[in-house]
Amino acid sequence: MALGWHCPTLTMYGLDGFGPWLRSRGETSVTVLTDPAVTGAPIAERIRGTLARHGRTVHTVEAGGPDDTGGVEALGELARQLAGSGLVVAVGGGALLDRAKLAGWLCTGPQAAKRLAVPQRSGLVLLPPRGEGPRPALVAVPTTLGTGSELSSVACLDHPRGKRLVMGTTLQPDAAVVDPLATSTLPYAAVAEGALEVLFRLAGLYVGDLADLPTEDALVEALAVRTVQLGEEVRAAHERSRAVDDTVRAELAKVSGLAHAGWTVLGREPYANRGWYVANELSSALGLRKMTAVAALLPPLWRRVADGDERYGSARRLGRLWQRLRTAVPEGLPADAADGIAHLADRWHIGRTVTAPAGTAAGVAARAVRAWGAGLPMLGRLTADDLAGLLAGAVHEERQEHQEHEEPARTGTVHTARAGAARTEAAHGPAAHAQRRPQTSAAGPPVPGGGCQEKELVTGRGR
Repeated sequence: MALGWHCPTLTMYGLDGFGPWLRSRGETSVTVLTDPAVTGAPIAERIRGTLARHGRTVHTVEAGGPDDTGGVEALGELARQLAGSGLVVAVGGGALLDRAKLAGWLCTGPQAAKRLAVPQRSGLVLLPPRGEGPRPALVAVPTTLGTGSELSSVACLDHPRGKRLVMGTTLQPDAAVVDPLATSTLPYAAVAEGALEVLFRLAGLYVGDLADLPTEDALVEALAVRTVQLGEEVRAAHERSRAVDDTVRAELAKVSGLAHAGWTVLGREPYANRGWYVANELSSALGLRKMTAVAALLPPLWRRVADGDERYGSARRLGRLWQRLRTAVPEGLPADAADGIAHLADRWHIGRTVTAPAGTAAGVAARAVRAWGAGLPMLGRLTADDLAGLLAGAVHEERQEHQEHEEPARTGTVHTARAGAARTEAAHGPAAHAQRRPQTSAAGPPVPGGGCQEKELVTGRGR
């Protein structure tokens, strides 16, 4: 159990606080690191303008373009571009912020890259409290909602065998600027999925941990209810063909950060959110957006929890949380949590039906156990057979003739239907519609090829 907590990231809610913060700093050379889609966005221009007015020398570096693999080699090149700066201001989505954190770690010395590239089965990489030398100070300015990367000490690293989760206090940003201007151009789907991601993070730790912590539980329940209320405001704006209000997006960003910090995680079993590890592998294997995988997985996951399988979580705690969440929707939600979360995803117009080739569930299960289970604490006593059964409820597999000679395409088709209208969306990775050679694991059948893909919706100036 954790003995205490603190959040070393100074959070500024609004750009107005950035200038006064700069006056307290001594760095003169600053790099503004951006997603290509937001380099010229108003939020990036405002950041650069504030830096210039305070006498800083400003350089702009882009990361995360189509040629950026996100792996250790690409991060090393990014670290070389950042090494001369005393301060880095990262403006972008969760993936960009993760790159900034990891590149900062690589700036600490030549041994840092070895930590990230170490050959291991586990998907979790733990960093020491500090590197060989200092890293540039980091200010995180999120342009997407839900990840909370601006306040977390973890980052996702692309790896040939799938996404790795890198954890260490040295990854914690020094400061964060949360301003609705940064998310003003996000499409509806990105905002709605952001709300679901926050809810998934809060509920996952709450339900996955079997122990009651009255004060901490009350806080998580309140934040989860608030998240559903905000999701409902987002939905209502969309159905009225209106833009999501600045205040709603700012509140959602605030709750997203709070879901990572302090009393919400104090005393929790650190790997309690078992669904994250499975959804991560499903997303990576099929090239789906992360919340598509989560929306597909949550109903069968909560069904197993409700049926009493404590390897996934507590039925009692799920029931208690769900009773609170039902009250956040005026029309009400189904009493059954598994049915209810499916209804909520549909209500928010989040696609959750994933169609994939036969053998996908078994392949993803084997992949998840290899990275997070089989003696590792993240998946505990869950086996590949257990996870294949869980995934069978999330993935609709298409039967194919001569399956043994064919490799599943790294594509999934997502369907969502509401009020008689249907929307079909191809969810794919960078090599869309291309066949890849199968990766065969001793733990199971061929799995869809490729590295990890966390698909984020991108619009011209927001990610």
